[in-house]
Amino acid sequence: MCPAGARPRLRGLRAVRRRDWLKAAALLAARPARAADAALYRRGNDADPETLDPHRSSTVAEAHLLRDLFEGLLTYDNRGAIIAGAAESWTVSADALTYRFTLREAGRWSSGEPLEAGAFVYALRRILRPETAAKYAAVLYPIRGAAAVNRGAAPPEALGVAAPDLRTVAITLDKPTPYLLELLTHQTSLPVHPPSVERHGDAFTRPGNLVSNGAYVLRDLVPNDRITLVRNPYFHAADTVRIPAVAFVPTPDLASAVRRYGAGELDSLADLPGDQMGALRRRFGDQVVLGPSLGVYALAVNTRKPPFDDPRLRRALSLVIDRAYLAEALWGGTMSPAWSLCPPGLDNYADPPETEGRAGLPIDHEAEARRLLAEAGFGPGRPLRLEYRFNSTDNNRNTAVALAEMWRDLGIETRFVYTDAKTHFAHLRDGGDFDVARMSWIADYADPQNFLFLLRTGNDGLNPGRYANPDYDALLDAAAGERDVGTRAGLLASAERILMRDLPWIPVMHTRSKALIASRLHGYHANLRNAAPTRFLSLDP
Repeated sequence: MCPAGARPRLRGLRAVRRRDWLKAAALLAARPARAADAALYRRGNDADPETLDPHRSSTVAEAHLLRDLFEGLLTYDNRGAIIAGAAESWTVSADALTYRFTLREAGRWSSGEPLEAGAFVYALRRILRPETAAKYAAVLYPIRGAAAVNRGAAPPEALGVAAPDLRTVAITLDKPTPYLLELLTHQTSLPVHPPSVERHGDAFTRPGNLVSNGAYVLRDLVPNDRITLVRNPYFHAADTVRIPAVAFVPTPDLASAVRRYGAGELDSLADLPGDQMGALRRRFGDQVVLGPSLGVYALAVNTRKPPFDDPRLRRALSLVIDRAYLAEALWGGTMSPAWSLCPPGLDNYADPPETEGRAGLPIDHEAEARRLLAEAGFGPGRPLRLEYRFNSTDNNRNTAVALAEMWRDLGIETRFVYTDAKTHFAHLRDGGDFDVARMSWIADYADPQNFLFLLRTGNDGLNPGRYANPDYDALLDAAAGERDVGTRAGLLASAERILMRDLPWIPVMHTRSKALIASRLHGYHANLRNAAPTRFLSLDP
C-alpha cells in the first residue's frame, strides 16, 4: 500500500509518463501495416483466458499472459530457471520455515507508484479469502494459516505473511516445503494493485483499469480475436525488453492456426495438431520445436455419480485404451503413453506407481475388462452408455473418436459433448454434471505433490469428480510434514498407488511441449516449465 502522502508527490510524474505511454501506443497503432507487424509479436495462445485476475486463473493460456503482465517475488527466465523477480534477494531460516524477501528499490506499478511489500500481503490474503473463490488457493496451503483462512475458520490477518517494512516480505510456513521458491513463481503468488481492486472490484482487469507490475501492460482485449500488451516503461528492467508489443491470439483450432502461421499471420504457436507432425516437419523444418514437459492428459471420471462411482468400471475403461497408438500415431510422437498420474522428471521421484495394463497389448486385457464390466452390472443385455466431454481442438476430437472406438469393442456406447476450452474447464471447476471428461494438468513446480494434491478431498475446483479417500488424504498429510526427502517420496508413492487402484483420473498420455517458432523470433528455448516470457524474446525487424 502507498504510505500517506506518496500519491501527491507522484501525480505529476505519473501524468507525464502516462502521456508518454499513450503517445507510444498511438504511434504503434498509426504505423503502416508492415512496420506495425515488424514491431508486434503475434503469439498463438491455446485459448481465450477466462480471466486476467491472477487469483482466479487456472489455465496454461492464462499463465502465459499473466507471466507478461505481472511479476512475482520470483519468476522464470526463458530457459525455465527460477530467477529474481520483484524481489532482488531472499534468505531462508535454519529451520526452513521463514523466508524473507527484499524487494527491488526500483520496483514500480505500471501507474508509476512504488511496489511495496504490503501489496504482496494484500494479494496473498485476497486469494485465500473464501469470497474470492480461488480455484487454485490450495497450492498455497504450506503458508502458515492458509488452509484455515481459506475455509473461513480464521481471519486473513492470521495468514503467515507480513511486511516488516516497505521492502521486506516475510513468509512463514507450517512445515518445510522444498518447492516453495518455485511455487512463488506461480500466478497464485502474483501481486495485485490494491487501490485498483478496491476501486473497480471485479472490473480491475479491464483495459484502462488494470495496473500491473510486469514487463508489459494491457492495451486492449478483443474476445476471440486478440489481447494486446505493450511494454511497461516502469518495469525495473524495461531497457532490456526488446519487443514493444505482443498480441496473444487464441488458437483452439490448430489446423487453422497452422494455416495462419504458414501465411505469416502468427510468429509462434504453443500447440500443434498431432496428426500433422510429419507434414509439419517436412514443411517447416527446424521451426518445429519439441521439448520436455511435466504434464498429463487424463480422463476425469465422476466418482460422485453412479455407475461411475464403481472402481471396477473405471478400471475396465482404462484397460482397453491403446495409449501407444494415441501418443505415437494420433499425436505424432508429441506425447508418451501414461500409466501413472505423475510423469517422469519430477524431483526426487524417479518411478511413479502405475495402474495395470502396461504389459501386453490392449486386446490382451479385453477379457479382464469384460469381467469387470459384468461385475459392475453391464454386458450385452445392458450396455454401458457414457457421455464424454472435452474441449474442442483437432487433437482432442481425434482422441475422443479413438477412445469411443476402443470402448465400443466392450459394447460401450459413447456420445460426445464438446465446447471451447474456457467453457469446458469452467463447467468442470464449477461442479457441472459429467460422466467422463478430458482433463490435463501441467505442473507448476517439479514435485509430485503438484499432481497428487489435485485429488485431495475438498479440492473441488480441480477435482471435478469429487474423489474422496481418507487414506489418500492421510498419506498426503504425512508427506507434508516429512523432512526426509526419501521418506517423503515413499509416502507420496503410496498415495499415488491408491489413485492408480481407484482411478478417479485415468492417465492416458504424458505431455511434451510442441511449438512452431518463426525464424524472425529469437530467444525461445523449450523447457520443462514451458515458460517463454516475452521480455526475454526478440524479433528481427
